[in-house]
Amino acid sequence: MSEQRFSVSSLVAGRPVVMGILNCTPDSFSDGAKLGVSERVAIALEMVENGATIIDVGGESTRPGAEFVSLAEELERVVPVVEALRRESNVAISLDTNKAAVAEAGLEAGADIINDITALRGTGDMAAVAVKYKAPVILMHMQGMPRDMQKDPQYGDVVSEVLGFLCERAEYAESRGVFRGNIIFDPGFGFGKTFNHNREMFAGLQKFADAGYPVLVGVSRKSMIGQALGLEVDQRLEASLSMAVLAAERGAAILRVHDVLETVRAVKMREALLC
Repeated sequence: MSEQRFSVSSLVAGRPVVMGILNCTPDSFSDGAKLGVSERVAIALEMVENGATIIDVGGESTRPGAEFVSLAEELERVVPVVEALRRESNVAISLDTNKAAVAEAGLEAGADIINDITALRGTGDMAAVAVKYKAPVILMHMQGMPRDMQKDPQYGDVVSEVLGFLCERAEYAESRGVFRGNIIFDPGFGFGKTFNHNREMFAGLQKFADAGYPVLVGVSRKSMIGQALGLEVDQRLEASLSMAVLAAERGAAILRVHDVLETVRAVKMREALLC
C-alpha cells in the first residue's frame, strides 16, 4: 500500500459515504454470472463514476448457508481484481475477508481497508496485519458463521449485546496496537439475526453511532426486505434506498450498497433538504 487514500477521520456528521459492493464470487446474487477481472473492474469503475467513495471487494460469499472458501481460491479471486482496479483508479478499496493472509495480499496489491465479518476472530492474525499496514478495520458482529448463522439466532437485548460485542472487539484491537481512529463498527444486519432482531437494531442504530466509532450499515437488497415486503432480490431497490436514508438519519457513516448511483442521489437529496 502506498499513499493514504482513505481516512476514517473523514467520516464526519452529515452525508455518509457510499461503499459499492464488488463481489468476486461465481454465485453472487448481485451480478448472477461468473465474470472476469476486466468485467469486474469495469463494474467498479462505473460505481466510482456514480459516486462511490469505497469499493468493497469480496471473494467469499457470506450469505446464509454459504460454505468456506479455501485460502488459495480466495486469493485467486480477489488479488488480481484489486491489482487491476488500483491501476485504473485511486478510489479507496476495502477487502471483505476474514483471512489475514488474504488481507495482507490485498493490502500489498493496493487495497486500503480491512472489512472483517469476524471482527478479528478469523484465520490468522488479522490485528497484526492491520497494525503493519496502518489499515482501517471494519469490525462486524455475527452470531455463528454464514453456514449456520440463521438457524436459530437468540438474543436477550440485541442492541445492547451487539454493541457490547463490538466495543469489546474494539478494545481488543486497540490492545493489539490498532489505532482507535482506524476502527469502524458494523452491527451486521442479517448476520445471525431474525427480522425482528434486524428491526430492533435499526431502531437503535443511533446508539451504535453514539459509541464513538463510525458505523457502517449494510442492508442493501437483504432478506429482511424480502421478509417485510415479499420481494425477490431484484425488486428491492426502493426499500434499500429508504433504509439507506433512514440509516443516514440515525448516524450511519458508511452505506454499503449494490446500487451506488441511486443511493448517492438519495442521500444527496436528504442533505439538500436539511436546514
